[in-house]
Amino acid sequence: MKFRFWGVRGSIPSPGPHTARYGGNTTCIEVRLDDGTLIVLDAGTGLFPLAQQLLKDGATVDANIFITHSHWDHIHGLPFFTPLFVKGSRICLHGAHDQASGRGIEHVMAVQLQNSYFPVGEAQMAASIAYRTLEIGVPLALGQASVSNVMTNHPVLNLGYRIDCNGRSLFFTGDHEPWNNPHPPGDPHHAAAEARLREREQAMDALMAGVDALIMDCSYTRDEYPARAGWGHGTFDAAVATALRVGARALYCTHHEPTRSDDALEAAFADVLARHAGRLGDLQVHLAYEGLEVTLD
Repeated sequence: MKFRFWGVRGSIPSPGPHTARYGGNTTCIEVRLDDGTLIVLDAGTGLFPLAQQLLKDGATVDANIFITHSHWDHIHGLPFFTPLFVKGSRICLHGAHDQASGRGIEHVMAVQLQNSYFPVGEAQMAASIAYRTLEIGVPLALGQASVSNVMTNHPVLNLGYRIDCNGRSLFFTGDHEPWNNPHPPGDPHHAAAEARLREREQAMDALMAGVDALIMDCSYTRDEYPARAGWGHGTFDAAVATALRVGARALYCTHHEPTRSDDALEAAFADVLARHAGRLGDLQVHLAYEGLEVTLD
């Protein structure tokens, strides 16, 4: 199994000279199983260059796209996924139901393809398009792999995905905030909130346990986070702590803050590595960039 990053920024695309090294596209990760089965994790603007590459490799595309959640930066590449317009291509969109409307994952396409927002409707797309609304916590067999999911900590329902294939595994959080209790000790809501958070943390840790590659939301530094608590995004330090706690072999930091230049990103990453240098052990920590390809063996 191998994976490649096509988009590593969070919240909004940020192209330009200051993000040229790591890339300005939003979240999209290509995963290839050993038998060639294509899984795509999230459909940010990185989905567009992935589409161009796929059509160079073949006339049609067979893809399974797994959406972590429906915030724009994780879905706004979908209408521009060129294989949707190619007869003979088969695209299956997987994800959770929409808590607000109760609709299945098909709402992600339906909302974007309204005529007010996009000039082409699904009826004009030539590919075979299917939708699979996932049950939370229920694994799905796909090719040689098993794809499992768990709820992460985000303002809307966000599924983190684990992919296991022939003894190798990866986990992608999508958007995830540290498990901090918003109610201080002594508050009448503190104990109940703490119990809920610990239960959800344990469920997520169990699904991440021992993965070969842990791909995590690392939007903020530890100094930036207090002013952004509740926004639903992680920190470098929290990601390192999680990787060590669950016994991951390697950590890939992604969902980079869009206003952070490549130089500032490298400086923040170097600061984290220096601070944790004495406790990383065998854990490998990487800063994700567009084009980074990893083979798990």
